[in-house]
Amino acid sequence: MTTYTAPLRDMEFVLNEIADLPGIAKLPGYEEASADLVSAILEESAKLSSEVFAPINHTGDQQGSRLVDGKVIHPDGWKDAYNNYVEGGWGTLTFAEEHGGQSLPKTMSTAVHEMWDSANIAFSLCPMLTYGAANAILLHASKDLQKMFAPKLITGEWAGTMNLTESQAGSDLSAITTKAIPEGDHYLITGQKIFITYGEQDLTENIIHLVLARTPDAPEGVKGISLFIVPKIMVDADGNLGDNNDVRCVSLEHKLGIHGSPTAVMAYGDNGGAFGYLVGEENQGLIYMFTMMNAARLSVGLEGLGIAERAYQQALAYANERIQGRPVGAKIGDRVPIIHHPDVRRMLMTMKSQIEAMRALSYYTYGNLDKSTHSTDSEARKQHRALYELLTPVVKGWLTETGVEITSIGIQVHGGMGYIEETGAAQHLRDARITSIYEGTTAIQANDLIGRKLSANEGATIQALILEMNKTLTELSTTSFKSIHDNLASGISHLKESVKWMLSQQDPTLPAAASVLFLHLMGNVTGGWLMAKSALIAQQKLDSGESDTNFYKTKIVTAQFFCEQILPKSGSLKTAIIEGSETTMLLDIDQF
Repeated sequence: MTTYTAPLRDMEFVLNEIADLPGIAKLPGYEEASADLVSAILEESAKLSSEVFAPINHTGDQQGSRLVDGKVIHPDGWKDAYNNYVEGGWGTLTFAEEHGGQSLPKTMSTAVHEMWDSANIAFSLCPMLTYGAANAILLHASKDLQKMFAPKLITGEWAGTMNLTESQAGSDLSAITTKAIPEGDHYLITGQKIFITYGEQDLTENIIHLVLARTPDAPEGVKGISLFIVPKIMVDADGNLGDNNDVRCVSLEHKLGIHGSPTAVMAYGDNGGAFGYLVGEENQGLIYMFTMMNAARLSVGLEGLGIAERAYQQALAYANERIQGRPVGAKIGDRVPIIHHPDVRRMLMTMKSQIEAMRALSYYTYGNLDKSTHSTDSEARKQHRALYELLTPVVKGWLTETGVEITSIGIQVHGGMGYIEETGAAQHLRDARITSIYEGTTAIQANDLIGRKLSANEGATIQALILEMNKTLTELSTTSFKSIHDNLASGISHLKESVKWMLSQQDPTLPAAASVLFLHLMGNVTGGWLMAKSALIAQQKLDSGESDTNFYKTKIVTAQFFCEQILPKSGSLKTAIIEGSETTMLLDIDQF
């Protein structure tokens, strides 16, 4: 079982060359994000991840969180690690200075959060949700509620949760039944929520729940949902703690993975009603909650990347240590580490190249998010916002699905030992499996992609993205990277054909049947494009005499592998989308 070492060199390359962090640091409000400061923060985050979070990852999985007399007991070391996180001020990175934050770009924090996800995904869920709760409150709640709840969420002294799902509703939020009865300056909340990550824990002195519920006169469906702040412990106007609220954890789910993260069933109002405070206006709750959900979807995509990186590091270490067999073609001689065997090389290259494509896509998307909020050009802000929104479901869906694939390959590299819990390889697959499900399954992301994002502005955003890809193709045409050029050209063509087909269908069931395939195609081609850009940049660095030759040569080979072995899948995806969607819908239900 290996520890975790942050891939700082590749992170910095992607931040600077793909996500354009130097350009983002010049935007108003981000001037403090100097190269020296960013490097220092990344170095400190790497230490925190490898020295504090990673060592308790396996023990957290083995011990799990337990519910004892209504209280959650976390695994050994969890509380100390969380205190370390709070004392380091890590929760304040991207919040504005006026709210006690450091006003640093979200793009930079993307690398920080990737490290935490790699080191200990079960632990990192708590800070991730707390960030989302604080951000939603700052964007949508009244000034008084912001003053009461936001400051200690930002510091991490309090934690936040997101309460959407109910047992009878699942992902269909129109079916929720939790009630909110007005009473003076607050509401009384009654109902039960399931799958609430960190709904109860012993890490913070208070937990601030964001809860979706219905008021008495609310219209049916999603138009009748409101959002409420429901603290575990009551808070006065100055933020001081009072009595316990009418909130309790009924049970914890027994799960396949992320055992250190408590997934709670929460009951509100067993004794008359939990005090809740309306966020914004009644019946606008789903719109407000989407602020938190969209941030969480990008963050979950990062989890897919983070756990894949951890699985790759462990597989690589094992492949260098495990002595088995002789090199191909050798009939005599010493047995060698399995990394000498071609198929092990193929598996490791598959893991490595896809991880680098995932990193490029996620950082690039966050870069567009920062530019959408801080650019001085209003038209540029709109364009960056549209691109960020288009790519959000791809980051969430493609990165998590690929993360599951990579963690599975990690077990295969280990052979039979990968199936044994003591090696830790199996934990990565178990932990990764939830990422493609929560915050909206891959199908939900894909339906969002084809139903809203693809057709937005009459398809102008996807066409603008394809235009950028073609610019890279033109650059490649004057280089020796023929295979990268040719495979990217094919991938772009397959994407264009699939987009045209998607937008031209009259029967809505056909695009829906192909939606997940299209999401994979988007991830595959966009990842390939960014890997091609990386190869071009690496070659330019080599041509200019940059000293880090080994890194840049490695980057070129990895990009070439992705474009030769991963990107060609776009052809079969296109065929399945255009030719296979009708077949998907041919059987009657009773024929299944």
